[in-house]
Amino acid sequence: MKIVIAGGHGQIARRLGRLLAARGDSVVGIVRDAGHGSDLRADGTEPVVCDLEKASCDDVAAIVSGAEAVVFAAGAGPGSGAARKHTVDHQAAVLLADAALRTGVRRYVMVSTRGAGSPPPAHADDIWAAYVRAKTAADDHLMAQDLDWTVLRPAALTNEPGTGTVRLTAERSVGEVTRDDVAQVLVALLDTPATAGLVLELAEGPVPVGEAVSYAAKARTGQRGLHR
Repeated sequence: MKIVIAGGHGQIARRLGRLLAARGDSVVGIVRDAGHGSDLRADGTEPVVCDLEKASCDDVAAIVSGAEAVVFAAGAGPGSGAARKHTVDHQAAVLLADAALRTGVRRYVMVSTRGAGSPPPAHADDIWAAYVRAKTAADDHLMAQDLDWTVLRPAALTNEPGTGTVRLTAERSVGEVTRDDVAQVLVALLDTPATAGLVLELAEGPVPVGEAVSYAAKARTGQRGLHR
């Protein structure tokens, strides 16, 4: 399977790329900085240099053409201002969706964030509020498209070793989750087409990743509240 990851040098993206490449998938990572190419190649991912803040839909369509799925894992990152939350976390996600639609790539998995889907709390600082609004706008745009989308909203991220067990529900994520476990969940979502159309909240928990994703897919089929 060919999978294109936007934001290919990010911490979750690199973990995801390594997992996919290790099992034999063809992985392409979109990066802005050509200097990140060697890291991706070491992971087994093919780097493609493209600045999503400046690229056209044609530019991105040329990259994703022929893929079975795209994953949006890009982000403006810590230290960036509100303007880049909009251009990266929102507009770049929209651009990837437009490119997927243009090329017939139906599967789109969005790495969103806790808090998206609701207004930022009154006590949030300006940058966090801008981030939540940008991710919410990106999620809303994706959910309005004729794509097989899944939106994943992880809790606070940590770099602790993954546990392989999680809590995956439609309820607001609280607590923390490791980036290792987020990457494992993304692999399982890509492998489970029945999770299309779901908005899922992810946190640390007791359920093995495969079982958690399988339950989410079954709950959707049974209309048990996960489908939004």
